[in-house]
Amino acid sequence: MSVSTHGIRVHRGPHAWRAVVELLSSMRFAIALLTVICIASIIGTVLKQHEPMANYVNQFGPFWAQVFLKAQLDAVYSAWWFLLILLFLVVSTSLCIGRNAPHIVRELRTVKEDIRASSLRAFGHRADAVLADESPEAAAQRIGRLLAGGGWKVKLQRREGGAGATGWMVAARAGGAHKLGYLAAHGAVVLVCIGGLLDGDLVVRAQTWFNGKSVYTGGGLISEVAPEHRLSPSNPTFRGNILVPEGQRASVAILNQTDGVLLQELPFSIELKKFIVDYYSTGMPKLFASEVVLHDLQTGEQVSKRIEVNHPASYKGVEIYQSSFDDGGSSVKLKAMPINAAARPFEVEGTIGTSKALTNGSEQLTLELTALRVINVENLTSAQGGSAVDVRKVDLAGALESRLGAANKSARPLELRNVGPSIGYKLRDASGQAHEYQNYMLPVDTGDGLPAFLLGTRDQPGDAFRYLRIPADENDSMEGFARLRRALDDPALRQQAVERYVARSVDDKRPELAGQLRVSALRALALFAGAEPARPDARAQGGWQAIAEFMETNVPEAERERAAGVLVRILNDVLFEVLNLGRERAGLAALPPDDKTRAYLTQSVLALSDAYFYPAPVALMLDDFKQVQASVFQVARAPGKRVVYLGCLLLIVGIFAMLYVRERRLWVWLSPNAHGSAATMALSVNRKTLDNEREFEQLGQRLLGIQKDPAP
Repeated sequence: MSVSTHGIRVHRGPHAWRAVVELLSSMRFAIALLTVICIASIIGTVLKQHEPMANYVNQFGPFWAQVFLKAQLDAVYSAWWFLLILLFLVVSTSLCIGRNAPHIVRELRTVKEDIRASSLRAFGHRADAVLADESPEAAAQRIGRLLAGGGWKVKLQRREGGAGATGWMVAARAGGAHKLGYLAAHGAVVLVCIGGLLDGDLVVRAQTWFNGKSVYTGGGLISEVAPEHRLSPSNPTFRGNILVPEGQRASVAILNQTDGVLLQELPFSIELKKFIVDYYSTGMPKLFASEVVLHDLQTGEQVSKRIEVNHPASYKGVEIYQSSFDDGGSSVKLKAMPINAAARPFEVEGTIGTSKALTNGSEQLTLELTALRVINVENLTSAQGGSAVDVRKVDLAGALESRLGAANKSARPLELRNVGPSIGYKLRDASGQAHEYQNYMLPVDTGDGLPAFLLGTRDQPGDAFRYLRIPADENDSMEGFARLRRALDDPALRQQAVERYVARSVDDKRPELAGQLRVSALRALALFAGAEPARPDARAQGGWQAIAEFMETNVPEAERERAAGVLVRILNDVLFEVLNLGRERAGLAALPPDDKTRAYLTQSVLALSDAYFYPAPVALMLDDFKQVQASVFQVARAPGKRVVYLGCLLLIVGIFAMLYVRERRLWVWLSPNAHGSAATMALSVNRKTLDNEREFEQLGQRLLGIQKDPAP
C-alpha cells in the first residue's frame, strides 16, 4: 500500500474549511509539527529552564534575555505554544490514522485472489512446475492446507475456463502485522502527546482560564494566600515542589508558572522525621533520603515511608520524589569583624531565610541570611608544580601512566579537604542593590603554611566569588588582624611606631638622617592607613594602591623603581612596629622578627591593602549555629504516565513490525494438462531481502516439488 502525503479531501462545505481539513490530516503537516517539537525540545535541553532572570541577563545580555522570556524559552515544555503544537499534532496524527485505517483494514481482509493468471508471469519471483497425476482441485486443496499450516491466510478460487477446463487459483498472504505496525506507530504518537498534555500545564492553565483561579505574584506566608490562588486536592494532574523542615509538616505544594506560582493543596500532609545525607570524598552528595510520616487529612491515618532518590513513595495517587535538600531554618550567631576603622564589632542572631535591618551610620542596610553550609569540600592541591626538573628523578613510565587511562585521572593527585562551615548572606542598601558574601568559619591552609580566613564577595549571582584572605593569628582567630587594623588607624600609635623604627634604624652619630627618615616613614604610613590622600583627586583610599598613586605623582619615572623598593622596605619595618605596639596595648608579648612573624605580617599587610576594596565595613563571621535541615520533595499526580507507557509500548511494537515484518503475498495458478496439472507460482514481497529467495525456493519445494539445482 502506498501512503500519500495529502490529507482528507472533503467535497462539501466552504473552500477554507476543506483546505483546513486537508492540511490538518496531511502527513506533511504532521511531519512539520514533529520538526518544530524537536527543535523546541533541543532548545529546552540546551537552555537551562526556570532560571532566575538575572542568570539569563548575565549569560546572554538584557536584549536576548527579554526575547527568551517573551517567547517563554525559559519554560519551553509548559509554554502555551508548545502545548498548542502538541494539541495540533494529536489532531493531525489522528486524522492521518483515520484516513489510512480503512485502506489498511481492507487490505488485511483481502488476499487478492482475483488476480489474472497471466499477470503472474510479470513477477520477479516466479516458478513453473507440472504436478503429475494430481488434478487442479486436489493440488489446490493440498497447497491450501500446507500454507494454512504455515501461518498463511489462504483463499481458493475456482475458475471455469474454455472447453470445460477448470482451473484453481490459490491466493495466500502472510505478514499482515506490517501494516498494523503503521497504525501502532502513529497511534503511539497520539498517545504520547495526549499523555504529555495530561501531565503538562494544560489542565492547570485551564483552571486559570475557566475555573476562576489566578496566578499569585506576591510574597509572604503560604497560609495568607487567598483561595483563588489555590488548587483543589482533587486536581487531576499537577507537578510541584514542597519544602519540609525536620520536625515539621507541610501539605501545600508550589506550582511554578511563567508569571508567578499556584498553590496545590494535597490530600495529606508530609511530616519529615529525619533527613539523611551522605557525601562522596569530593563533597558531592552520595545519598540523601527522608524518613517521613504521611498524615491523611480526612481519616487521620498515618503511614511511615522512606523516600530516596529514584525510590519515590506513592499515596492516594500522588507520587512523592526526593528532589533535593535545603536549609530548614537553621539558627546562626554571627560576629561582626571590622574591616575598616569606622566599624565597630557587634553580634547578630538570626535564622537562615530571614532578614533584619542594620545601621551603618546614616545608611540603612538589610541583612539577608541566605545559606548555611556545614560541609565545604575543596581541592587544596598545591598549584606550585615548579618549572625546574631534576633529571635524576625523571620517571617517564610513571609520568605517562599518570596521564593515561580513565578521564578522571589527574597528573597531580587531588587533595580534597573539608574546610568547615560557611555562612552566606547579602547586604542590601536602600536602593535595593545587594552584595553577596560567603565567609568561612574556620581558617583554611591553602598550601603556603599560613592559615587564613576566606571572606568571599560578589556583585552578581552569576559572578565568581572574590576572596579577601585574612591571616589567622597564633590563636587561630581574626583578632590579631583586627588589632593591627585598630593600631594602624591610631595617629598617636603611628607616631610612636615611627619613632621606634627611626631609633632602631638610624645611627646616633648621624642625627641628620633621623629627620628625613621620620618624615618619609610618617608620610608612607599615613598613605597606607588612608589618613592622607596621595593627591587631591586620588582614587585609592589607602593600601598599596595609595602608595602607587603617590609614586606616580611625585617621583620621576626613572627613579620610581629604586624609590619604591626603599619605600616598601621602610613601610614593612614600620608596620612591624605597629603590630607589636598593638599587642603591647592589649597586654600581649611582642612577636619576634623571625620567618613566621614575617610571613604573618606580609599576609596581614596584603589583607589591609585589599580590605579597601571590600564593599562592606564589617565581615559577619559565623560564631555558632544550630542546623535544621529540610527536604525538597517533588509531588506529582500524573494520570498521563500510563498513557505514555502504553504509547511507548505501541511505538516499539509498531517500529519492529514495520522494520522486521515482511508482508508476503503468494499465488499459485493450477490448470489441467495431459499429465495432471500445470502450476505457476509467484511471490510478492514489500521489501527486498536475502531471505526472499530462500523462502521462495523452500515454498517451491514444499508446494510444487521443485528441486533446487545443484551447485556447479
